[in-house]
Amino acid sequence: MKDMFRAAWAYRYFIFSSIKNDLRLRFIRSKLGALWMVIHPLMQVLIFATILSEVLSAKLPGVENKHAYALYLMAGILCWTLFAETISKCLNLFIDSGNLMKKMAFPRICLPLIAAGTMLVNNLLLLLAIFGVFAVMGHYPPVEALWLPALILLTIAFAMAIGLLLGVLNVFMRDIGQVVPVILQAMFWLTPIVYSMTILPERVQHLFKFNPIYPLVASYQNVLLFGRPPMWSELLMLVAGSIGIAAVALVVFRRASPEMVDAL
Repeated sequence: MKDMFRAAWAYRYFIFSSIKNDLRLRFIRSKLGALWMVIHPLMQVLIFATILSEVLSAKLPGVENKHAYALYLMAGILCWTLFAETISKCLNLFIDSGNLMKKMAFPRICLPLIAAGTMLVNNLLLLLAIFGVFAVMGHYPPVEALWLPALILLTIAFAMAIGLLLGVLNVFMRDIGQVVPVILQAMFWLTPIVYSMTILPERVQHLFKFNPIYPLVASYQNVLLFGRPPMWSELLMLVAGSIGIAAVALVVFRRASPEMVDAL
């Protein structure tokens, strides 16, 4: 594994330039440019807030109006967008880069690092847009929001660990690419993003402890909306899980890397 990280460091300028080119190519023919990165999630927030606020806003603790419900949605969607889109990008990363892998000689570990950098920039632009909406709505994140960079790094690390493993497996078992989007859609509705845990029966609330993304989403909501600290005990378990999954993913990636080009 040390060899992979050394190779990545040696090709760091290639990684940075690839991230820059990837972002530039996405907007070179677009008049709205980087706005397209944030329009979809913000429109999703607007739709949910408009349709569901009348039903759920009165039941959300500390959320008495439609604006507050929209803030609650944006806090959760900020986390979910980074998590889900990172996994989705990694899922087809090696398949989409098949021609590049055949034509150029470079460390394959550069590809997931380029994907991570691109998704991180996307999320930071979305974060700036959300902060702008917060300001328009008269909400200014509390001091606990200083924990947000750590939460973002943990989110992308967790998503990259899962995404790298799935991306490698998807090269050899293409059914994975069909199953994962369905699982992500189910996880979205099984995570308290458009609703609060408090509206659920107490007998089912403990089941959310088995949802690995729940403590991340709840921590985003805590630091951005409620002025509470992140859920540290649960997040420490998530850190341990991320390290374990990342170790497995790197081992699988290293062993499968020579065969991926032939499979593609």
